[in-house]
Amino acid sequence: MKINVLVAAMASLIFCLSARAQIDSSLLKTPLAGDTAKHGLTMDAIYSRPFLKMGKTPVSIGGYIESDWQRVSTSGISVGNQFQFRRFSLFVASTITKRIKFLSEIEYENDPTGDAGDAPSGQFEIEYAALDIEFHPLLNLRGGMIVNPIGAFNQNHDGPKWEFTDRPIAMTQMLPDTWSNTGFGLYGKEYIKHWMFGYEFYLTGGFNDSIIDNSQGKIYLPAAKSNLSRFTASSSGEPLFTGKISLRHDQIGELGLSYMGGVYNTWAVEGAPIDNKRTMSVYDIDFNTTLPKLNTKIATEWAWVFVQLPSDYTPEYSGKQFGGFIDVVQSIIKGRILGWDNASLNFAVRGEYVDWNVGRFAATGTRMYNDLWSIMPGLSFRPSPQTVIRFNYRRQESRDITGDRIGAAIGPTAGFSLGLSTYF
Repeated sequence: MKINVLVAAMASLIFCLSARAQIDSSLLKTPLAGDTAKHGLTMDAIYSRPFLKMGKTPVSIGGYIESDWQRVSTSGISVGNQFQFRRFSLFVASTITKRIKFLSEIEYENDPTGDAGDAPSGQFEIEYAALDIEFHPLLNLRGGMIVNPIGAFNQNHDGPKWEFTDRPIAMTQMLPDTWSNTGFGLYGKEYIKHWMFGYEFYLTGGFNDSIIDNSQGKIYLPAAKSNLSRFTASSSGEPLFTGKISLRHDQIGELGLSYMGGVYNTWAVEGAPIDNKRTMSVYDIDFNTTLPKLNTKIATEWAWVFVQLPSDYTPEYSGKQFGGFIDVVQSIIKGRILGWDNASLNFAVRGEYVDWNVGRFAATGTRMYNDLWSIMPGLSFRPSPQTVIRFNYRRQESRDITGDRIGAAIGPTAGFSLGLSTYF
C-alpha cells in the first residue's frame, strides 16, 4: 500500500472517530519532555505524547504540526519572505495485550534548515514502527523500525516541545536527526526514590559510503538518510551498535551518555573483499535540568564524530567533527493569560557551535576550521503546554577551512522567524 493511501486512511479514521475520542492515560506515563521536576527520562519521549483513545478500540492516535515564516539574509542577500510548512506527524499506538504495545509515526517533512541536503524531503515517510514486549522493568525487547538513541534530541525532537522554529544545527547537520533504522534491542528502567536509571542497546542497519561521498564536500552523516534501502539491507553487512545510559535525580536533572558506531563502507561484494573495513563512531553527552525557584529550564547536548577515511582522501577531510547546543528557557509569566488557564510567556536563548573539520593540516600543521557558531534569542507563548507560538532572531557566522569568514565582506547570516507548533 502506498504511503499516501495509508496516511489518507489514517486521517479518515481520525475524523470518523474523533467524536468518541478520549485521552489515553495509559500512554502518558511521563510528562512532556523538559519538565524535569517530574519523573521521566528522555528515552520515554517516544511515548510521552498526548494520545487520544478511539472509543473502545485498542488504538490510540495523536500527532503534531509545524509551520513558520522566515526572513533571513546571508552575506547581505535575502530571498525575502518565506512561508514554510515543515512537518506533519501522525502517531498510531496500540496496546495489543498486557505488556505488549506497538507505536508508529508517519511524518511529512520539508525542512530546508535541517538535514535535507542529500536526504529526501517533501514527502511522507514512516519514521518509527516498533513493537515493545515488556518482560520486566529492567528487561524489555523492542524491534522493528526504531529511532537510534544517540543523544537526547534524536529521540525527543517533537516541535511542540521546543521554543525555537529551527532544530539544533549540530543535531541535524552533523548528526542525522530522527535517525531511524530496522533492528532489535533491549531497554530498561529503574526508579529508586529520587533516582532514575535507564539504558538502551540496539543492533540495527546503519550508514553507507555516502557519509564521505556526498554533495556537501565533507563528512556528512545526514547524507545516509537518502539511502532508504537501509531498512531492508545493510551496505556493510555489519550491524550498527547504538547504546545509551541515563541517570536522573528529580531535583538535579538528567545526564545521558550514548555511543553509536560500526562499519559503514561496502567492503565486500558477494563475500569477496574489495576494500578495507572502515568504521564510524559517535560519542554524545546530554544534560537537562530545571533550576529551583526560578524554574529556569536548561538543556544541552554535545557530540563527537570520528570517521575512518580512505588513505587517498584530500586533507580537507579530517575525519573528526564536534558540535552541540545549549538552550536556556525562562518563564516570564505563567498562569491565566487571555482566557487560557495554563498559559505561559517565555524568554529563550540558544547557543550553537559546530566544527566539521577538527584537526590540523598534515603539511603545514596549521589548524583546520570549517566551523559555525550561532546565537538565537526568542520569545514563546504557550496557551497550553501542547501548543507553542515562537518568535526568534538568529545571528550566525561561518568560517571556511582556512579560517576566513564566509561572507565577511558583507555580513553574517541573520534574520527573524515566527512559527507555531502543536500536538493534536
